[in-house]
Amino acid sequence: MLGWWRSRGSAARFDLFVRYTFYLSYVFLPPLLIISLTAEVSTVALVVLVTAVLAHVAMGVRLVHFGIEYHLGRAAYPRRLLTIYVVATCTALAAAELIYPDPLPDKSDSPGDGIAIIFLVLMITSLSAVARPRTLVLVAAAGGAWMFLVAPPGIAFFMTIMLQFVVAAFRSTLWMLRIVWELDRSREVRANLAVAEERLRFARDLHDVVGRNLSAVALKADLAAQLARRGRTEPAIDEMLEVRQIAQDSLDELRAVVSGYRTADLSVELAGARSLLASAGIDCRVIGDVTFDGEPAGALGWAVREGVTNVLRHSEAHTCTITLRGKVLTMSNDGVSLTSFRFGSGLTGLHERIAALGGSVTAAPEAPNRFVLTVELP
Repeated sequence: MLGWWRSRGSAARFDLFVRYTFYLSYVFLPPLLIISLTAEVSTVALVVLVTAVLAHVAMGVRLVHFGIEYHLGRAAYPRRLLTIYVVATCTALAAAELIYPDPLPDKSDSPGDGIAIIFLVLMITSLSAVARPRTLVLVAAAGGAWMFLVAPPGIAFFMTIMLQFVVAAFRSTLWMLRIVWELDRSREVRANLAVAEERLRFARDLHDVVGRNLSAVALKADLAAQLARRGRTEPAIDEMLEVRQIAQDSLDELRAVVSGYRTADLSVELAGARSLLASAGIDCRVIGDVTFDGEPAGALGWAVREGVTNVLRHSEAHTCTITLRGKVLTMSNDGVSLTSFRFGSGLTGLHERIAALGGSVTAAPEAPNRFVLTVELP
């Protein structure tokens, strides 16, 4: 039993609490009122009353169940059951007053008043899970007014106050139930968004690491092969040693991607860009100095890495200029066809990374054959 209870979430537990609050009203109230009538009605009338109350309670429990489900958006409005229930309640009230119209000797109320109290309280309890608040208040007020017509003023006043209290108690409980479920759904959505965000981060970081480094490995390996064919063994060995170093660095960065603590150093990325592009035969110029650090520098470091990756993989550039003015980075290179340009996943990931810091990314080709990447941070 405890295991079943602990396996349920907080919202599900509160849901059960609310439902059983309604159901316990059917368990405790009718027996108390019926016991008070045992000395006032005959045995046959008592059996008929108990049977009618049980049938009324059965309909009320079912109505409460469908009403709560409708309130939470899980089921259709129980219109047919509600109509049958209201008609049955009104019939019971009318029958009670017709059968017992007069007070008993030495008493101010009749058995019909006690029976009416039973069915009125049960009806208001059930309607609290189905009807709108305004309708409920009007129904409770109508029930109180009816009691003023058939019962002593003291009892009628007490019933009017009690019916309004039942309405307020049960409707506020239902309102809290809906809020609890909405909070539970919001927490689940937030968790799913966090998972999606982590997946996007991982995909973006993986692209940044693998894209640039594999491009560098391919370039270095091709250069080493050409040197080896020309008999220049020593330079070829040097290039392959650099390939090994790049592979080892890539492995370290991939591990950092998994752990979520990887950063990009802007100064290191600028120096690496100059060296890597020079190895590919691309003249690279860096204009400006790094005058800041922290997260903005890391973000621009990723921009340099993505820009270099695009130069190596998607262009036939001969020159590349990297300009740094404050927190504005511009990378310009030639060798890009205006008809072959497309906004790829790497630039999309860079845009997401920069947008998270309140910055902007602009990437567009310029005539005749240049491509300009601009990243600006606030």
